[in-house]
Amino acid sequence: METKDARKVISDDKLLELLNLAKKQDPEAMLRLIDLYKEEIQQVSKFIRLPEEDAISTIILEFLELIQDSEYNTVQ
Repeated sequence: METKDARKVISDDKLLELLNLAKKQDPEAMLRLIDLYKEEIQQVSKFIRLPEEDAISTIILEFLELIQDSEYNTVQ
């Protein structure tokens, strides 16, 4: 039985692989990254003064833009 605080855990290598694929516009990698951080995104959205769905959408958009930002394209 899963506990309430159970978190998804992946290796550093797998995370880097997902980030690199997401930078190449791989939709599956982007969805997996969003899913990986879904609980944290939902928690943070409660502190944004927007309707919850709008806050979640904004966080996800910023997250994906950060991944695509050329300044951060040095993940190895």
